Amino acid sequence: MWKTVVESWNRKWATDSGRADYLEPHPEAIALLPELRSRGARTTIDLGCGIGRHSLFLAEAGLHVVAMDSSATGLEVLRETAAARNLTLELREGNADSLPFPNSTFDFVLSWDVIYHGNLGDVGRRVAEIWRVLTPRGLFQGTMLPLRSSNYGIGRLVAPGTFVVDGDEHHWQPHFYCDQPTLVALFSGFEILRLSQHQKRKPGSWHWNIVAERSS
Repeated sequence: MWKTVVESWNRKWATDSGRADYLEPHPEAIALLPELRSRGARTTIDLGCGIGRHSLFLAEAGLHVVAMDSSATGLEVLRETAAARNLTLELREGNADSLPFPNSTFDFVLSWDVIYHGNLGDVGRRVAEIWRVLTPRGLFQGTMLPLRSSNYGIGRLVAPGTFVVDGDEHHWQPHFYCDQPTLVALFSGFEILRLSQHQKRKPGSWHWNIVAERSS
């Protein structure tokens, strides 16, 4: 299934229409920059960077950025865009399940609309890896899916809280949904600084937006 997921994103990133909704950094990511600066953050990894909307923003802000994604096409688009903007980024092909970095490597980990693709165990492993590569008191920013999402409960239940919609280009891969107590338990190694629900472009497309600090 993972190979098929990567192939799907490769097709998406290869077209202008597929890239159109992923060109600008999310306002929540932009809004966190003053706090990152106040904390003296220098190193960051963008997990599931896609074509690099957040990686480019963070590099322009002066951080050392590792941009990581499983899509070779997405990384190639990012490489070309970075070169056109005279930006230097470190590009890595891979995923959030096992990060090839030492403990306490990054001051900031960003993973937008990524880590909930899977089941509870998958998400737990990714959160553990994020905790491992963060410096003590380093920040994580990312998203999860709440039960109020209009897609919750649609499709085949393949694991607790996890659904697959066969034939849907966005939801044929597993999506994990959780309530607040489950989310807090998943991030038990963190102090959650901000937790809110925001609706994306489509009605009912609710997401948890999270900012959390790694416990020392």
